[in-house]
Amino acid sequence: MSSRDDDEAGEDLALGAKIELDPTRELDEVIGELEALLKRGDLGQALVGRGVNTSLALLAVDGLRAYLSGDRAQAADDLGTVAEEIASRLAGATPDAAGRRGGEGPN
Repeated sequence: MSSRDDDEAGEDLALGAKIELDPTRELDEVIGELEALLKRGDLGQALVGRGVNTSLALLAVDGLRAYLSGDRAQAADDLGTVAEEIASRLAGATPDAAGRRGGEGPN
């Protein structure tokens, strides 16, 4: 056995060398898939039926994307807006609607 080994990309790495991982691409793909799902009409209708506002969900995804990319100010703004809107909707919801699964009244 040599002191070098091939990684999956075919690059030579010294055995025991520290591997630097950058999850940016994988996270972008997953977040992109979630965003696409939330924009699908059939899924959107199902979520609306559960009291979920898909526009707020998409804003939460934007906030998560910003946070994971290191833009904490944008993340705080987006996620803060989402939290305020959900709290406001809960405060204005009837007791029956507030108790539904999902915890949010109608959009």
